[in-house]
Amino acid sequence: MYKARTLFSTLAPLAPQMCRPERFASWLVRSHPLTRTTQVIVIEPIRKYSKVATEPFLNGSSSTYVEEMYNAWLQDPHSVHVSWDSFFRSSTAGAAPGLAYQAPPSLAPSHNQVPLGALLPLGGGTQLSQIPVNEKIIDDHLAVQAIIRSYQIRGHHIAKLDPLGINSADLDDRHPQELLYNHYSFGNRAHTTTYSQELQYRIATLMKKESDMDRIFKLPSTTFIGGKEKSLPLREILKRLEAAYCGHIGVEFMFINSLEQCNWIRQKMETPGIMEMTNDERRLILARLTRATGFEAFLARKWSSEKRFGLEGCEILIPAMKQVIDKSTELGVESIVMGMPHRGRLNVLANVCRKPLSQIFTQFAALEAADDGSGDVKYHLGTYIERLNRVTNKNIRLAVVANPSHLEAVDPVVQGKTRAEQFYRGDGEGKKVMSILLHGDAAFCGQGIVFETMHLSDLPDYTTHGTIHIVVNNQIGFTTDPRHSRSSPYCTDVARVVNAPIFHVNSDDPEAVMHVCKVAAEWRATFHKDVVIDIVSYRRNGHNEIDEPMFTQPLMYRKIRNTPPVLDIYAKSLIDDSVVSAEEVKDVKDKYEKICEEAYVNARQETHIKYKDWLDSPWSGFFEGKDPLKVSPTGIKEDTLIHIGKKFSSPPPNAAEFVVHKGIERILKSRMEMIEARTVDWALGEAMAFGSLLKEGIHVRLSGQDVERGTFSHRHHVLHHQTVDKATYRPLCYLYPDQAPYTVCNSSLSEFGVLGFELGYSMTNPNALVCWEAQFGDFNNTAQCIIDQFISSGQAKWVRQSGLVMLQPHGLEGMGPEHSSARLERFLQMSADDPDYFPPESEEFAVRQLHDSNWIVANCSTPANYFHILRRQIALPFRKPLILMTPKSLLRHPEAKSSFDLMLENTEFLRVIPEEGVASQNPSNVKRIIFCSGKVYYDLKKARAEKKLDDKVAIVRVEQISPFPYDLVKKEADKYANAELIWAQEEHKNQGAWTYIQPRFHTALNGARSVSYVGRPTGASPATGSKMQHLKELKQLLDDSFDV
Repeated sequence: MYKARTLFSTLAPLAPQMCRPERFASWLVRSHPLTRTTQVIVIEPIRKYSKVATEPFLNGSSSTYVEEMYNAWLQDPHSVHVSWDSFFRSSTAGAAPGLAYQAPPSLAPSHNQVPLGALLPLGGGTQLSQIPVNEKIIDDHLAVQAIIRSYQIRGHHIAKLDPLGINSADLDDRHPQELLYNHYSFGNRAHTTTYSQELQYRIATLMKKESDMDRIFKLPSTTFIGGKEKSLPLREILKRLEAAYCGHIGVEFMFINSLEQCNWIRQKMETPGIMEMTNDERRLILARLTRATGFEAFLARKWSSEKRFGLEGCEILIPAMKQVIDKSTELGVESIVMGMPHRGRLNVLANVCRKPLSQIFTQFAALEAADDGSGDVKYHLGTYIERLNRVTNKNIRLAVVANPSHLEAVDPVVQGKTRAEQFYRGDGEGKKVMSILLHGDAAFCGQGIVFETMHLSDLPDYTTHGTIHIVVNNQIGFTTDPRHSRSSPYCTDVARVVNAPIFHVNSDDPEAVMHVCKVAAEWRATFHKDVVIDIVSYRRNGHNEIDEPMFTQPLMYRKIRNTPPVLDIYAKSLIDDSVVSAEEVKDVKDKYEKICEEAYVNARQETHIKYKDWLDSPWSGFFEGKDPLKVSPTGIKEDTLIHIGKKFSSPPPNAAEFVVHKGIERILKSRMEMIEARTVDWALGEAMAFGSLLKEGIHVRLSGQDVERGTFSHRHHVLHHQTVDKATYRPLCYLYPDQAPYTVCNSSLSEFGVLGFELGYSMTNPNALVCWEAQFGDFNNTAQCIIDQFISSGQAKWVRQSGLVMLQPHGLEGMGPEHSSARLERFLQMSADDPDYFPPESEEFAVRQLHDSNWIVANCSTPANYFHILRRQIALPFRKPLILMTPKSLLRHPEAKSSFDLMLENTEFLRVIPEEGVASQNPSNVKRIIFCSGKVYYDLKKARAEKKLDDKVAIVRVEQISPFPYDLVKKEADKYANAELIWAQEEHKNQGAWTYIQPRFHTALNGARSVSYVGRPTGASPATGSKMQHLKELKQLLDDSFDV
């Protein structure tokens, strides 16, 4: 295998073995004279023990190198040095490894004892005359190869990356120690300052003569520094390696476990002249840099005391992004989804997306909003633009996803949105749609969501086929020095886990930045893998424009004050090279200043802020022509139920060949029996909801940990062949020939990343049912950031709707505190309906409530209601997130089944399920009415029957808790006018729905009647860990409920 690091540790930069008294060639022949015999023996494998296997040349770390040389030689004998070619020819011809060595020809004849013509190819058993050889030749050759590889592996450590010249992008001072000359026993050395000088000194010391630097060495196949030349003088080799790897670009790529990919990067970095740019390209960089710099200067001048998180110090980001977009568009990309933090966001919107400047400037004005919603600060807003790319003359669609201040939280959202766009376009390889993620240095290494998102990059159902990551590396996190904010050498080291190449580049070298951006776009298009561009820069102001950085970084900011902007540096360079004149530079600046002034004047004429101008996910045509208060029917024909049910309950069509597990056979048989009986359980009701939507052309996607089988082994949407590995059958994918696609996918063990991904997926197309299921409901709190910042408040802040469904297994069943509660109370606390306001009753009461809410929170108790609420997500004329408490024990509860009659046409979701038993027939005799929600209903129903109180106690189920069904609660309470009102719940008093429903009951009943609480007392933990204590608490709950 390709063992870059192993080889380096063996040989780089000058292998310690070569530094010992016995040189490499001496080891080969040991104490034998430098002559060759004619003895021929059968060769033994290198890995076996033999007499010669004790030689350092043929075992230990050196054997690894020999093995690599041998593998390369087998593929192409000309790819290795002639000395290795001769050695392997002799070995394969039958010579013993210890006797197969033949001296290589040298390109410096004065140092050889043998002329080139005297060296003949070795055949099998060929007699050779005794040939004296200088063993120094092979040592020198290997040293040069090791030096080349050491530059490729380690050159980035000493690249000139910091534009301020005071720091190193690499914090690990342990690596350079291995590269220091005095780390080895070469003896004394003179003072050296650069890596190149260090290596030159080592080579000169090794070869004793300065003239050796002019010796010519054949270049190995693992470098492209020669271009068309196959050999170069050592001095030129070092010069070209220094330019490729130790200038303003540092590349980390030798950890990638693909020789093809490593060679691809070598070629892009080493080929002579590959970084050169035409004068037109240089003028384009200048123009873009001028716009980026001029935009920040204009904002600073007009709104000097406003926070805008400007890009000063890293203005090169704008030309960099445009270079990535230009090259990607040229390579076939038509749509790009972007996510970024606040730093430089307005500049990106203005100069990358070309958002109208007047709309941006309007955000600085204190204007009222023309739309519903609370809005957000200007540096959090997103946008969606379709425009012509003038460089490639192709149309490009750009979306910047709106995000909160929570750094990196938008990463998985962008990836989900990108994946969805690829899905709907049929772009299975990511050639048309791609994502770009911008990061800050401190957040990229500090936020765990970066790692979670990275690990989705190559999963079949989550990959976006390569993301270009751009790090704006200010070398500071707010006020924290990098040495206190990360333990890794670079802020980008997380990318190593997915074999993404990392390009570090000095922001004050615009042409170097443009080169790595071009290479990154080409890498993504070629290999469909992630790539990282680390733009090492600085922050000219504080964290924001009114922050004082001198408090914490005085020396850095003194240096920054004396550092000219990159625009001035680059403009001077082009003027010196006669590419542009000073007048042209000024003219470009003045033209952009005029554009900004005109937009400023137009912005001042605006009277309102329009949030819809900042939509990042417009749904073209979805809202047009629809009655905003009309819900489509959710009931379906019985024939459809039967067809879906039978398909879902049948073995694969090739059942004779597909071996199904015996347990699955029993489940399928049970389902078929339910269909015959016209009933459904939870799994069957869910399948019928999904299947009926698929029939109607609605894409359904179910994602989460273990969702294919179901955490509680109830779903089984993927059947596995019991004797053929990875052979599966997905029945919901084969219901109808023209159905919509169904995606069910087990996710990585991540909540934050995967929930964010599914949210992004749901934002792309309203005509899809996107569901995320938690393995257990309590695990949703590791995704709290997505829930708080995006799902609950996304529409209010960014006018962005989503129909995402969150399935949360919930219920106290004696299983301990960790898998009992989905924290229903938290979702209800974030519900935005007013507890003191009873909306006017009308025919559209229910749908108007949904329209005005920020999300829906429900706790269904029947499969039929579960069926309807899933279908209602698509039937609504708008989209709202649905937070659904789902059952565990009810999945197999004999009473938790529904008749087909409750799912047919003219049926619908029931926000409240009233009492339907004896008590409802004579309501005046009912002494107590118990309102409840979810699983606890079945415990209450059983206890009521045992206590023979069916005619005295009515039980009403509140299925949709938020928005609160004021009208139906009032109706049920009025029906039992003489009854005491009770709210019963299995959760603790400070948890569950109690604190949410109590004031709303008061409002619904206009304060005329009060509702009392029955349930567990307050508690810190969601549930007890003792089964006995659990049963004791449940008994108390039931006794209190029926204490009439």
